[in-house]
Order: sequence, then C-alpha cells, then structure tokens
Amino acid sequence: MGKLAIVRFAVVLFLLVASCRLSAQSPIKIACVGNSITYGAGMVNREKNAYPAQLQAMLGGDYYEVRNFGVNGTTLLKKGDHPYWNTNQYKNALGYNADIVFIKLGTNDSKQQNRVYLADFEADYKSLISSFQEVNENVRIVLLLPVPSFLEDTTSIWDPVIKGKITPLTQKVAYDAGVEVIDLYQLFVGQPGLFPDKIHPSSNGATVIAKRVYEAVVQKTETGFDIQEKLGLTEIKKSSFHGFEQMDFEYNGVACKIVKPKRIAPKKPWIWRARFWGHEPQTDIALLERGFHVVYCDVSNLYGAPEAVTRWNNFYDLMRQGGLSEKAALEGMSRGGLIVYNWAVENQEKVACIYADAPVLDGKSWPGGFGKGKGSKGDWERFMKVYGLESQESIDAFAGNPIHKTEAIAKAGFSMIHVCGEADKVVPVDENSRIFEQKIKESGGEINVIYKEGVDHHPHSLKNPTPIVDFILRVTDNKINFATIAAPGAEYRSAAGWKEGKDWWAQMEDIDSLCRNSGKIDLLLIGNSITQGWGGSRTLTTYKPGKEAADTYFKKLKWISAGISGDRTQHIAWRLQNGHYEACKPKFVVLAIGVNNFGDNTAEEIAKGIEMDLTIIEAKFPKSAILLLGPLPTGLDKDSNQRKKYNEVHQLIAGLGENKKVNYSNLIELFSNEDGSLSLDYYGNDGIHLKPDGYKVWAKYIREQMKNIK
Repeated sequence: MGKLAIVRFAVVLFLLVASCRLSAQSPIKIACVGNSITYGAGMVNREKNAYPAQLQAMLGGDYYEVRNFGVNGTTLLKKGDHPYWNTNQYKNALGYNADIVFIKLGTNDSKQQNRVYLADFEADYKSLISSFQEVNENVRIVLLLPVPSFLEDTTSIWDPVIKGKITPLTQKVAYDAGVEVIDLYQLFVGQPGLFPDKIHPSSNGATVIAKRVYEAVVQKTETGFDIQEKLGLTEIKKSSFHGFEQMDFEYNGVACKIVKPKRIAPKKPWIWRARFWGHEPQTDIALLERGFHVVYCDVSNLYGAPEAVTRWNNFYDLMRQGGLSEKAALEGMSRGGLIVYNWAVENQEKVACIYADAPVLDGKSWPGGFGKGKGSKGDWERFMKVYGLESQESIDAFAGNPIHKTEAIAKAGFSMIHVCGEADKVVPVDENSRIFEQKIKESGGEINVIYKEGVDHHPHSLKNPTPIVDFILRVTDNKINFATIAAPGAEYRSAAGWKEGKDWWAQMEDIDSLCRNSGKIDLLLIGNSITQGWGGSRTLTTYKPGKEAADTYFKKLKWISAGISGDRTQHIAWRLQNGHYEACKPKFVVLAIGVNNFGDNTAEEIAKGIEMDLTIIEAKFPKSAILLLGPLPTGLDKDSNQRKKYNEVHQLIAGLGENKKVNYSNLIELFSNEDGSLSLDYYGNDGIHLKPDGYKVWAKYIREQMKNIK
C-alpha cells in the first residue's frame, strides 16, 4: 500500500470514528487565560477568529473544550493598572477547573506605569500558577511568552522591555515552578504585517498562535523517563536554560551539558550542539518545547580532528546509555561545522540530520585564510597541530575537511540544511557552503541552503527559526502536517476580492447558503481564490475575472463557485465537513487546491492534504463525477522553485486518478509556451492567478471533461 493510499485509509477511518462519538467521555477542558491578544481585540469576527476559537475548531468538539478567558488591557502584576486578578474572567477560569491552562500575560506589564512593579513579577506569576494548581493538582500549565510589540512609544507597550525583562522573568518562573513555556515571540519576529495596530495580531496572526498551541495540546509524550536517573549522574550543576533544566557535568574529563525538555517526545529525540553553547539558541529552545533533549560535549580548539571525533564517539555512547534515540540531529555553528560533518562521515547510521549555520567546511578557508577570508593565525596554528600538519607539502595534501568528503556525505543519505550569510567575510560562503552544496547535489545528496542576503558571519541562525525547526521535526517524524488538520480560514484582506467588511466566515456562509438552497446542480467548483474568480451567483465577491468565460462555457449549466481566497487543503476539509455542500447534489465536482500551501508545506504534505480533501469529497458526493486538478499550474519560469514544487505535488497525486470515480488532470500544457514557461496571455505576473483568457482555457477544458466523463 502506497503512502497516499495509507493516508487515504487513515482519513476514512478517522471519519468513521468521528461519526461514532463517545458522548460518555468528558472532554479535556482547556482554559486560555490572558490579555487582549487572547481575547482577540481588534480583529474582525473575534468570536470565531481569536486564537482560542481557532484552537477549538482545529481540535474539534468531541474530545476538547476550549474557553477564552482573555481580558483587554490586563496585567500579570497585582499592582498593575488593570490586574487580571481583579477580573470576573479570572474567577471564571478558576471555576472552570481546566485540565490545561495556557497563560499569556506580560504584554501590558511592559507599560511605563507598570514597569516600576516588575520586582513583583516572579512572585505574582508563581502565585497565579499556584491558584490554578490549588483547584486542580493535576492541571497542566503552559506559559506563553508575549509576542513582539512594533510600537515606537517607549511609554506604552515597549518591545525592549518585553524581550529584555518580561521574557527572561517568565522563563525563570517556568523553571522555578516546573511548568511548561512556549516562545511565541520568535514566531512573529520581522512580521509587522501580522499586527495591524502594531500590538495586536490579526486573525491570521491568531492562526500562528493557535497552530503552535495545537501542537502543544496534541503532542505525544513519553513518561517515567529521566536521563539523569538513567545515567546515575550525581556530580552535576543545575541551572535554567531559558526555562528548562540544564545539567553541567564532566565525562572523561570533558565538559558536557544536557538540557531536559518538560515533556519528552516519543523515541526521545535529541539535538547535539557542537560549539558556541547558548549563542542564538532559538532553534534549541523550539525543539526543547517539542520534547527534544539538547546536549553538548566540548571539543573546543580541536576543529573536527580525530581527537574530537573520539570524544564525540564516547559521548554518543553515553547518550545511548541514557536512553536517547539512536539517531541524533547535529547542529554545527561556524567552526562547529568541522566536527558535525567529520563525525557524521564516520557514524553515518547515527545521524538523523544536520543543521549547519555559517559552517566552516574547509580549514584552509578558515582559519587558514588561504582564500578571500582573513583567517585566524592562532586558530590556524592550533588547527595544524591537531591534524599533524608540519609542512607545506602536508598542508597541500590535506583532505580531512568536510569539503573533501562530500561524496561520502551525500551517499550517507541523511538530510542537511545550512543557513549562511551571503556577505560572510569570516567564513566566505563561496569557499564553504556554496561549493559544498554543489558537490552534495552532484553526488545525489539532499541539502537545502538558506542564503541571507547582505548578512555577514553574524548574526547566526534565523530570528524566526521555523524553517530550521520544521526541517528537523520532519526528518525525525515529529512534524504535524497542518495541511491535513481540518481548520477554518481566518482571512480578512482588502485584496481578497470580497465586499468590504466581509471575512472568510461570511464567504463560507454565502457558499453554504447557495448549496443548501439551489437544488440539484450540474457543476460544483471547489478551491481557492482562482476558483472564487469564476464569480457566478456569489453575493459577497467583487473580483470576477472568470465571469466572461463562465458566461460562455457554463451558460447552460447550473453551477456554484465554492472558492475562497487564501484557502488551503485544511480549509477545504473543514468547509466540506462543516458545511452542507452535498445538499446541491452536483453531477460534476472539480477540486483545484494546494497552491496556498506551498509556503508552509512540502510537496508530500500538500499531496496528503489533497488526498484528505478528495476522500471527503468522495464520501460527500457518492454519485458525482470528480475532476481532480490539485494546484493549477504555477511558476512562470519552468525552472523556478514554484514550478518544481508544482511538479512534485502532481507526481505524488497522479495516482489518485486510478479510482473509477476520480479523474485526474495536470493542466500544465494548456497554459504553457513552447519553452515551458507559463503564458502571460493567461497568467498574471505572480504566476498564480489567471487572467480572463486563462479562465476561458480552463472553462473550455472543464466543459469538455463534463461531456466525456460520466
């Protein structure tokens, strides 16, 4: 059974199970405590778009019950100008007796009039935590770090105070109280567009929070495991690593560190930091939140030499003795690139993946300085010593760098991601990651390099580490595929082609009303903004580039356009499950979806989302013929990344047309020039949206298929 077939079976099984609700089982109660950001202030339709409401929709109502106890303007501080403590919602939250409590407070405590009481912040937060624990001693409490503020008013909610004081204080509280903490701040860095008033997230910003909290709720964990007890470590020093317990100890005379997650992911995954402990730690923090251990074994000034590899061999054996998984995710920052790759070459079966950040891959580049970089004289002398390079002849013949081992690394089969500054003057990218990437790909290896335009050697990493974290989670089978988690949309954009003031929910109801009241129809078109562009009898859409084509080719048909701008596979699934589309009993159903998933999801994840949608459609419309188009052609240039992902998705979903009811089509040839590029007669400059003539091509094809497919 193929992967997609397995997913399809799983979706069918889920639908069957969901239909047999276990009403006797009490739902898990989730309380969302917080300020205006939890409440949903400033966003359209906050009752349905605030993060707790979106969380409830994603979790479903059978096994979870989510309530919003957010209050605008409130502080964590008891002496603040509007203490949460004094609100009815706080009393109601306590009376709710929740199983899980998410607390998101601290933003308003950064105001000038409240900062003077920050000395009380720890004690007040611990007191708040205790108040919920007194009601339910088994309650799970998760502290959500405040999101950024993009205000420039230093007397109001001020980002430097949030980042420099509120965040570390909250992390210390989490460590002292033994509760969980989730860093929301890093998820919004550099995204002011998600904060219309510079303080409050939009409905799409609330989606980011809801998805992260959803991960925390459904995360599977292993219990009864403590690596300290497993290893019998006694001579250790404990401290807080951003709210998590860090243990410092020596093993064979070498300084080592282990940071423990609050909840341990299945199979006990771990990330192994090579150098510069604690520098730009956002990836490590995000993985700790998701159940990874973070470990370190000092190999300073060894530059990946045999002695460093031996130390790592011994430490790996210790971690396996401690119960961690067989394969480790390796993290090499700067000169750490030398050890992660040199160790990986000799221990291929022990490597899950490699994340390298501005990595040194050729010692002659750095510290040698034989190329564009200036190098480091002292480090080069130590490099030569640990590798036994005593003459120019031995230096010229030296082949102990990762750059010399690309063929073996590629054949090892593990995935790699690099993050590099294109303007790196210390470890020049053209002498390290760029040539390394080329050689790896030539040898058939899998590597993705994120080049940061205009960035030097520092700063390392990404302020929002999501691309790195998602990569590691996917490789270690810990990534949730949100393309397959049915969820309502939260779009509200003036450029969406909607009547002013009408959000996603209004579009959803408009379509649902048409399906409920139109009687039997000939054609139901399901999709995103491109499908929305047909117009038809929709009352809340203003942009209808497909109207002329529809008037020409669909004029004798009774049809409905069920497309909503911005929709992804998960939104289609939610609409189909919660709407009444089947009431119109269409003879023919067209599904064109997936392109809006391109930014967040891999081709395989998107294919699984399309598979899910198709399975629901087959169940909802048992007597309808189905035309599966997946994402419509995209990417003006045939060699663009957009087109490459399009091709990958279609390769994965092509087999879905083997079902007698489902007819699959890839429309790329209909819209392409002879050189493979998309025709600008049919496509806009974004390579996604169709022009009126493009709709004519599409409409003609659909009409022909309706005549040919019975």
